[in-house]
Amino acid sequence: MIRNEGFEIIDTTLRDGEQSAGVVFSVEERMNIISALDKAKVKWIEAGIPAMGKQECEDLKLMLNLSIKSNLIAWNRANLEDLKASIDCGFKFVHVSLPVSDLHIEHKLQKSRTWVLNQLKKCMEYLQNYGVTVIVGAEDASRADPKFFLQYADIAASYGAIRIRYSDTVGCLDHFMTYRKIKEIADHSPLPVEIHAHNDFGLAVANTLAAYKAGAKFASVTVTGLGERAGNASMEETAVSLKHFYNYDCGIELEALPSLAEMVSKASERTLFPYKPLVGSLASNLF
Repeated sequence: MIRNEGFEIIDTTLRDGEQSAGVVFSVEERMNIISALDKAKVKWIEAGIPAMGKQECEDLKLMLNLSIKSNLIAWNRANLEDLKASIDCGFKFVHVSLPVSDLHIEHKLQKSRTWVLNQLKKCMEYLQNYGVTVIVGAEDASRADPKFFLQYADIAASYGAIRIRYSDTVGCLDHFMTYRKIKEIADHSPLPVEIHAHNDFGLAVANTLAAYKAGAKFASVTVTGLGERAGNASMEETAVSLKHFYNYDCGIELEALPSLAEMVSKASERTLFPYKPLVGSLASNLF
């Protein structure tokens, strides 16, 4: 019997995947992908970024009206304008992201750790007025001080966040480092940890599996591994590897993944490499 231990998949094809250079999904393609993800029993879908503008909000409202069981999440920077756009769209699940590494805090934001913590508090207090469910993202967590990450997680938990995303934003980890870092975090975090791995060294799936073994409870992935630079952890490789190596059922209908990969490949105009694991034309069928 395949075990189910509470490790869930979050799809971010329509948000992080679409950040791949040159990829722009039409609203029809996005709705078709959401419907296919729902059919494959993907529980969590990051649908987009309302702050991108009026047309994006109109498209996202159409997606929110789909008759699906999946939970649609709006991704936001940690500012009130972004959050207001998500609320106005009608989202019930809201992701709020801030950098937590000193590199990003000092050089990208030109702020301080104190500012980051205060900004998170400000956003969480604002969202409490709207009865939404909040997920908190920690950008560039793989290069952050783990003590500061846990301080950040404590604030998120105190305001009712349901999980915290540990982002390897620049894809600088290997699976040994991932296991060690996630184990340290997961053992002390007040919130369930979500791993978000980038594939710059071709290790995003391996890092996601290492995070699973270390105690992470969620993983954000994309169909075919679509994403900026070298991409993200592939949904199909992650889900099938969990089953094959750990006898673990993450709840996704694996048989639905080849057609989903073909759909995303066509919509993104990214032809699947014949040797692409699991879904390439020359790959072994392990579904």
